[in-house]
Amino acid sequence: MTPIALAVVCPLAITLCYVALCAGSPFGTCRKCNGFGFATTTDRKGRPKRGKHCRRCKGRGKRVRAGRWLYNRASRIYRQGTR
Repeated sequence: MTPIALAVVCPLAITLCYVALCAGSPFGTCRKCNGFGFATTTDRKGRPKRGKHCRRCKGRGKRVRAGRWLYNRASRIYRQGTR
């Protein structure tokens, strides 16, 4: 495979895989709290304890993926424009 064809096929394959991921699993774990829904802190003895709930995911531990968020936004605009 020539380098030019490889440079065209690789980003296309990565994009299609990400589209399939967003369609199959629209929610991913929150990167800030690692899916716990709260921040973990340690007490003075070094033992882990529950901290404040995560503001980014609102304590749910899951967030909408960026690709799914864009798809939802585009479909909402399309629906509102065709009414």
